[in-house]
Amino acid sequence: MRWHGSASSREPTGVNRALAFVAPLAALLLGGAAPAAPTARDATADDRVRAHVEFLADDLLEGRATGERGHAIAAAYVSSQFRALGLQPGGEGGSWYQQVPFRRATHARAPTIQLIERGKPAALAQGAEIAIAPSHLQKVRSINSGLVFVGYGLSDARLGLDDYAGLDVRGKTVVAFSGMPSGLPTEIAAHLSSTKPQVAAAKGAIGFIDIGVRAGQGSRPDRLQRFTRSPLVDWVDAAGRSGSTPPGLQFNAAVSPALAERLFAGAARSLAQVRAEAERGGARPRGFALAPRLAIEATSEWQDFTSPAVIALLPGADRALAREHVALMGHLDHLGLKKDAKPGEDAVYNGALDNAAGIATLIEAARHFVASGRKPRRSLLFMAHTGEELGLLGADYYAAHPTVPIENIVAGVNLDMPLPLYDIADVIAFGAEHSTVVRNVEQAAREMGMKVSPDPMPEQSIFVRSDHYRFVTRGVPAILLFTGYANGGKAKWDHFFATTYHSVRDDLSQPINWRAAARYAELNYRIARALADADRRPYWYRGNYFGDTFAPGQPRADR
Repeated sequence: MRWHGSASSREPTGVNRALAFVAPLAALLLGGAAPAAPTARDATADDRVRAHVEFLADDLLEGRATGERGHAIAAAYVSSQFRALGLQPGGEGGSWYQQVPFRRATHARAPTIQLIERGKPAALAQGAEIAIAPSHLQKVRSINSGLVFVGYGLSDARLGLDDYAGLDVRGKTVVAFSGMPSGLPTEIAAHLSSTKPQVAAAKGAIGFIDIGVRAGQGSRPDRLQRFTRSPLVDWVDAAGRSGSTPPGLQFNAAVSPALAERLFAGAARSLAQVRAEAERGGARPRGFALAPRLAIEATSEWQDFTSPAVIALLPGADRALAREHVALMGHLDHLGLKKDAKPGEDAVYNGALDNAAGIATLIEAARHFVASGRKPRRSLLFMAHTGEELGLLGADYYAAHPTVPIENIVAGVNLDMPLPLYDIADVIAFGAEHSTVVRNVEQAAREMGMKVSPDPMPEQSIFVRSDHYRFVTRGVPAILLFTGYANGGKAKWDHFFATTYHSVRDDLSQPINWRAAARYAELNYRIARALADADRRPYWYRGNYFGDTFAPGQPRADR
């Protein structure tokens, strides 16, 4: 979960070498026998899930980093499992894969940046006073732009928000407060916060700068360093479109606290004044033009590479419903190798629970469908995404370039980072309040003596932070499923986040409860089965913000 080389479209990098040892292992795991139907005490299910996790989280896969050989081997393993189960390829060109085209962008040299005050240019230090992100779409940029403060940079007619009212930002750079004013639901606030650059571009802006709302703050502190030193990765398709760069926006920048103050010099109001206003009961200060201009000369370097998502299809049996698809998904990638590891130190981010366990339960859920001997009414997509740890990039690419029409994907369930370290008594469906998908989750949970618990950490806005959300933004009702807090789960989650998450300790040394993992896989099968066999597709609830925003033409359900 998110808290080189090219390959053909038909197979991932290193696939031939990988299959040399993946296929025999798959045969051993499956044993050539017809799988049994789900039972309360299917001990072989425990071993199957364990075998998948042990393979995917092995040191030999070197942390399954997006675009690296270990991830390609993992993709070959997953596709071989799907083939052995008798599923059909659901990728591009009749293959199991969708090769996601990534671009790694860096600065060819330090950009030349000047703040022009009263007609006089003053050089700004990249990385100290300001940082311009490298571009994935323009190798050479030459920009001279006016600046406009736009408050929080929000514009949403459904919520009655328009911080751009009366402002002309065409061809200019907007300066917006980070974060959100108080009073909005956390998930909606998180969505709006993440889309501020897109809103700016839609209004005609060519640049975006965020600044903190409190005194002494510049942009988000991590951005100065990230834009200066770290390569930035995004997908870039054959048409020259990028996943995170909206059309027309030429740069994204971060500034120091001192430079944030300078941007307001000579303006109608000082930064201190608008900050003081923003602090009063969640008020939203109105925007106005700023006096300085910003001049930028920047050159980016690119490294293009691909990384495979694995997509399998189980066709539906109902002629009237088979064109509709239920997507069961998880991310296959993890963080790769620890670059600053000392000699003898563990350097592999194995990602046993994040998210080898999710992929293992995805494969086992697919096996349950085959074992049942009863085809689903709707079609099933089983999807192992890439690039999640880079910002949900693989799922975003698929949602923008689906292998079946996106309007035919009627529901999504995301299996990201289950925590089978205890006997699971409940699950959490992030996004349950938005659509009727939760009814199918509740039905499946009841069948297994479990319950669905409410979101225990709404302030974290988990709903918008994993792969399913890229489907939500294309109108697909979807949820993220977590193992729950009951039966000692909260203590396990707290310990995991404090000591193990995104560290080299997320490996096979953890006391993984394989029985719990197998039951979680069965639960996901039952959820997908309920969604696939229901008479009606899932609907967004009436008046729901996400449904109204992204699927305005779909039918609605009452709560």
